[in-house]
Amino acid sequence: MQTPADPQDRHEYPSHWEADVVLRDGGTARIRPITVDDADRLVSFYEQVSDESKYYRFFAPYPRLSAKDVHRFTHHDFVDRVGLAATIGGEFIATVRYDRIGPGGMAASAPADEAEVAFLVQDAHQGRGVASALLEHIAAVARERGIRRFAAEVLPANTKMIKVFMDAGYTQQRSFEDGVVRLEFDLEPTDRSLAVQRAREQRAEARSVRRLLAPGSVAVIGVGRSPGGVGRSVLGNLREAGFTGRLHAVNQAFPADLKEVDGVPAHRSVRDIDGPVDLAVVAVPAEHVPDVVTECGEHGVQGLVVLAAGYAESGPDGRERQRELVRHARTYGMRIIGPNAFGIINTAADVRLNASLAPEMPRPGRIGLFAQSGAIGIALLSRLHRRGGGVTGTTGVSTFVSSGNRADVSGNDVLQYWYDDPDTDVVLMYLESIGNPRKFTRLSRRTAAAKPLVVVQGEGSAPQGHAVRATRLPHATVSALLRQAGVIRVDTITELVDAGLLLARQPLPAGPRVVILGNSESLGLLTYDRCLAEGLRPARPLDLTTGATAADFHRALSEALADESCDAVVVTAIPTIGEGAVGDAELAEALRSAAEGVPGKPVLVVHVELGGLAEALSAAGRTAPQAAVPAPGTGGGAHPFRPAERLPTAVAADDRTPPAAAAVQAPPAVGTETAKPSTSHPCSRLIPAYPAAERAVRALAEAVKYAQWRREAAEPGKVPEYDDIDEKGAAELIGGLLERGEGLTLGVEETCALLGKYGLDVHRALPAPTADAAVTAARDLGYPVALKATAPHLRHRADLGGVRLDLADEEQLRRAYAELTELFGQPEELRPVVQRMAPRGVDTVVRAVIDPAAGAVLSFGLAGAASQLLGDMAHRLVPVTDRDAASLVRSIRTAPLLFGWRGSKPVDTPALEELLLRVSRLVDDHPEVVAVTLEPVVVARQGVSVLGATVRLAPPPARDDLGPRTLPAYRDEY
Repeated sequence: MQTPADPQDRHEYPSHWEADVVLRDGGTARIRPITVDDADRLVSFYEQVSDESKYYRFFAPYPRLSAKDVHRFTHHDFVDRVGLAATIGGEFIATVRYDRIGPGGMAASAPADEAEVAFLVQDAHQGRGVASALLEHIAAVARERGIRRFAAEVLPANTKMIKVFMDAGYTQQRSFEDGVVRLEFDLEPTDRSLAVQRAREQRAEARSVRRLLAPGSVAVIGVGRSPGGVGRSVLGNLREAGFTGRLHAVNQAFPADLKEVDGVPAHRSVRDIDGPVDLAVVAVPAEHVPDVVTECGEHGVQGLVVLAAGYAESGPDGRERQRELVRHARTYGMRIIGPNAFGIINTAADVRLNASLAPEMPRPGRIGLFAQSGAIGIALLSRLHRRGGGVTGTTGVSTFVSSGNRADVSGNDVLQYWYDDPDTDVVLMYLESIGNPRKFTRLSRRTAAAKPLVVVQGEGSAPQGHAVRATRLPHATVSALLRQAGVIRVDTITELVDAGLLLARQPLPAGPRVVILGNSESLGLLTYDRCLAEGLRPARPLDLTTGATAADFHRALSEALADESCDAVVVTAIPTIGEGAVGDAELAEALRSAAEGVPGKPVLVVHVELGGLAEALSAAGRTAPQAAVPAPGTGGGAHPFRPAERLPTAVAADDRTPPAAAAVQAPPAVGTETAKPSTSHPCSRLIPAYPAAERAVRALAEAVKYAQWRREAAEPGKVPEYDDIDEKGAAELIGGLLERGEGLTLGVEETCALLGKYGLDVHRALPAPTADAAVTAARDLGYPVALKATAPHLRHRADLGGVRLDLADEEQLRRAYAELTELFGQPEELRPVVQRMAPRGVDTVVRAVIDPAAGAVLSFGLAGAASQLLGDMAHRLVPVTDRDAASLVRSIRTAPLLFGWRGSKPVDTPALEELLLRVSRLVDDHPEVVAVTLEPVVVARQGVSVLGATVRLAPPPARDDLGPRTLPAYRDEY
C-alpha cells in the first residue's frame, strides 16, 4: 500500500480517544493516539520486540525502523491514518494503526470506507489481551471516522493475531492468497461482538479485583514505630486475622537496624522488600502518597488500598489531587481502592485478609458486602456480626469492600468479581451514589440472574469526593429502572440486612401464597395484615394457641410446607409460661427438622421476647456439607445459586469474642420453584428469626418479587422487527437536520416526517390564526374537528377550557373560535390549531429521553393529572422487548382504565404496545434522537391516535456504554 510522502495533520489531537483499560490479567494500560512526539518511544519499543514478531508484522526481516518509517508511524491526520499505542509507565507495549484505502488498495480519503489494520505487541506483554483491547478501540475510532470495514493480511504462522481477529465476533471473510491470510470484517457491532466484549470486560475487571482481595503478599506503608495509629492498627488486624500470605511493615522513618515490628519484617521502603508485593495498604498523609505510589509502581505492586483522606471530599484542590493519584497509579498498571477508604476483607480460609480498620474479622459466610463510606461499612459489619436485638445475625461475609471516594475501583468492578465468585451467594450494597448507572444496570441484570443483589441507594446529593454523572431522572425513576434490572431495592440498612439474611439462608418462594401459623392469634393477624399490605396472598392465620408444644409446631409446619397451595411459611412465636412450656432450643429443633422435610420453600420466624429462640435457630445442629442441587436445565427443578462449600459449626455463645475461624451454616441451594431435598448429606437449615412482623414480611415480599423477576428473566422477550421501518431514511433525515446546529427541536412537519419513518403517524394540526383560517383548515381535514389552544399555559389542559371537541360544521367551529378568543385573549396569544377528531378513548402520554447517566429510557402514563400531579408513570430501559412493553402498560396504578374499569370497554392495548416498541426502536437506532414526547396518545377500542408530538435532536456522544472497554475518566462534568 502506498502512502503520501509527507502527510499533514488535518485534525486536532483527539483527546477523547484516550482511555485506561483493564487487561486480561487484571493489570491496566493506557491507550492513546500516537503523535509526532513519540518518535523515541516508538524506536525504544521496536528494539524490545523479538525478530519473530517483527517478521510477522512486516513479512520480512526488519531489524530496525528507518527514519522514514518512524516519520510515517508517528505522523497521522487522525482521519485517514490513525495510530494508537498501549502504554504502561509511559512506554509503549503495543501499537495498532489503520490506513484508509480505496478499491485498489491505494491510499484514499473519505468517502472510501475501508482501511488496512496492523498490530505489533511487545513479546513480554503478549497473552495479556492487549491486542484485543486495541482492536476494540481502533474499531471505534474507525467507525467515528466513517470507516465501516477493516482488512488485515497475516502470515499463516501468526496464529495469535489470527485468533485476535477471529475471536472478536465481527462478521468476517477469510481468504488465502500468495502465502498470506487475508481477513476482512465489518466494524458494525454484532450481538456476538458485543457479547465477546462484555465477557472480556467481566473477566478482566473481576481478575483486577481478585488481585486485590486475594494477594500473596501485603505491605502496610505508614506503620508507626509505637502502638496506635492507622498503619499499626491495620498491620495488627492483618496479623490477628491470620493472613496466609507474606506481611511487610514499611515506614521511611524506621531506624536502619530495625528488622521487625510486631513480628513482621520491617523495611524503610517498598524497594527494600525482597520479592513481589501484590497489595500495598497506604496509611500515610495525602502529601506523601505520590512518593509511595512511585515506589510501589517501580516495585511492581499490583494494587493499592489508600486509607488517607484529604482528597476530593476536601474540595477542589483535593479533587485535583485525587485525579492525579488515579493517573499516577494507572501509569504503572495499578488499581486503587480509595482514597479515604475503610479497607477490604476476605474471609476465605486460604486468604484470611483483613486489610481494613475493622478490629475484628467478620465470620466467614456467603454474603458479599460493599459500602462506600467507612461509617456505613462499620454498621453493616456490625449488623451481620452480632446476634440479639434484631434478626438472627450469624450469617457471615465472604468478602467486604469499602471503597471510600471510589476514585478507581467502584461497585461496578466488585459486581464483576462477585458475579462468578463461588464463595458469594448474595450481594449486599450500600450505594451513596452511582457513578455509571448505565453500566451498573447492565451488570446488575446479569448478576441478579445468578444470585440476589440487594441495594440501598442514596437519595440525596452525592457525598463529597464521589465522581457522579449528572442525571435528569427523579430518584424514584432510577429506583424503578434498578428494579427492572433485577435489583432488590430497599431503603435502609435494616432492610438490607433483613433481606440479605433471608436470601442467604432460604430458597426463593415459588409465588406469593403465604401460610401463617403460631401460638399468638394477635401476632398472626398482625403478620396477616402486613402480608396484604406488601402485596402477598396470605391464608388466614392458623392459631396453635399459647399451649402449643414443640410437636404441635413441627406438625403444623410440616403440613403447611406439604400443602401445594403454600409458597412460604411465617411462624409466629411468643413466650409461654407454666408447666410444660416449650423451650427455645426444643422449638428451634422442631422448626428446623420440619423445614428440612421440604427444603424448597422458605420459612421465617417472627418472635417476641424470644431471644433464646433466635440463638437456637442460628446454631447449626449437624456438620455435613450439603450436596449441590442441579442447575436449571440439568434435570433439577430448582434454580440454585451455589452448593454449600463450607462446613457449619456452632457459633460461640459470647458474641463479643468470636473465634477467629468460626464458620456459619452455609445456605441451602435456592430455588424459585420446587427445590429437591438433598439426600446425599443431611444438613441443618438455618431459619431467620425477626423481632417484628413488618421486617419479616418486607423481606419475604422482596424475595417473592425477586423470584418472579428471575422467572421472567429466563424468557426476556424480544425486540420485534417491523417491515415498514425505514431506518436508513431516518438516518439521512436526521443527518441533514443536524447540519443546522448542535441541537434543535424539530418543527411540526419535520417531526411528522421523522416519526413517519418508524410507522408513527401524527394527526395533522393546522394553524388557525383567524376564524376564516380555521374554517379553511377544517375543510382540508374534514369534519368533525377539534379546536385547540397551543399556548404553553393552555397546552394539554382541556380542564381549563382551551379545547373544543366534536365540531361538526362551520357554524360550530366559528362559535367555538369566538368563545376561545373571548375567554383567553387574542389568537396570537392562544396559537389555536385545528385537528381532525380522533376516535374517543383513553388519553395517554409516551416519552423517551436519553439521560446522561442512565441512557435511553422509555416512559408511559395516562395524560393529565395522573402523570403530572400524581407522578403515575412507568419506565423501561431501551431497547424495550415485547414483554417489557406489555408490563410497561400494566405497571401504572391507573392501568385499570385501559382494561375496562367499572364497566367501560377495554381499549386496544396491543396497538399501544406496538407504538411503544416503535418509539423504542427509534431512539435505540438513532442516538441523535435525545427526546421524544407523544401527547396525547388516544387509545381507542381499535387503534391509537397520536395527536401531539415533539422531537429533539443532538449530536450523539463520542463514547457510550456500547463503546470499547474503558475505565472511568476524570472530567469536570463527572
